[in-house]
Amino acid sequence: MDTFRPDAIPARTGIGLRHTHMRDFVENPPAVGWIEVHSENYLGRGGPRNRALERIRRDYPMSCHGVGLSLGSCEGLDRDHLARLRTLMDRFQPGLVSEHVSWSVTGGTYLNDLLPLPYTEEALAVICRNVDHAQAALGRRMLVENPSSYVSFPSSTMPEWDFMAEIARRTGCGILLDVNNIHVSAHNHRFDADRYLDGVPLDAVGEIHVAGHFVQRFDTETILIDDHGAPVAEPVWALLRRTLARLGPMPILVEWDTNIPELPVLLAEAAKAEALLDAVRPAEARHVA
Repeated sequence: MDTFRPDAIPARTGIGLRHTHMRDFVENPPAVGWIEVHSENYLGRGGPRNRALERIRRDYPMSCHGVGLSLGSCEGLDRDHLARLRTLMDRFQPGLVSEHVSWSVTGGTYLNDLLPLPYTEEALAVICRNVDHAQAALGRRMLVENPSSYVSFPSSTMPEWDFMAEIARRTGCGILLDVNNIHVSAHNHRFDADRYLDGVPLDAVGEIHVAGHFVQRFDTETILIDDHGAPVAEPVWALLRRTLARLGPMPILVEWDTNIPELPVLLAEAAKAEALLDAVRPAEARHVA
């Protein structure tokens, strides 16, 4: 196992650590660059899951990916939730902390979805205020992830890539560039995925996600749905190649959250991403598994 600083995520491929694979990681740790956990699954102070994560964390760099902050909520952030997240961060010292450009809370009710925002100055002011609050409360620079989307708002005054760029510029946060989400949204809204890459400040990108998606066919058209339930599609691998050609080596995370396969299947997807990283890193720095 590679050595690492407690706060570092290497420019290698990681996988999302899901409960079904935790025993594999404890009993026979696989050769993978790093792991990501969903923050809200580990907010409790004890229990077997947290104890298993403590054991696994000794062997791997780790990132915390949140799904419950609701950064786009005009009601502001839940201070108790932030406090629990801060306790989690202080306990496990993740190398990266990330959340979504979306909203999911209204009137104290948590909705089981990551809902879209209009790309307006008003929405931008709200999410920037919340990102500033979260970064101060957590004591860490965050990455914010571009969404997958299926509807657009007539009130939007800017494209998504400009909205993402402004969040990073105004708050100093980084960007978690989800390449699958770019492909999904580009198909659904009929824009050019490479135009998205042109518009995002690449120097703010701190991590890349790839995942599988579902193709919903109708009589006259198809919609892509970001379900994280299948192997990465070839157009997404191609977009990742073009992204890495611009960025160079970056931490890449393979997500698989539904229809979770056996661990070797997930590790094979990670190996494909690692091969793409090897293609853009200097020969002397290439990882040998």
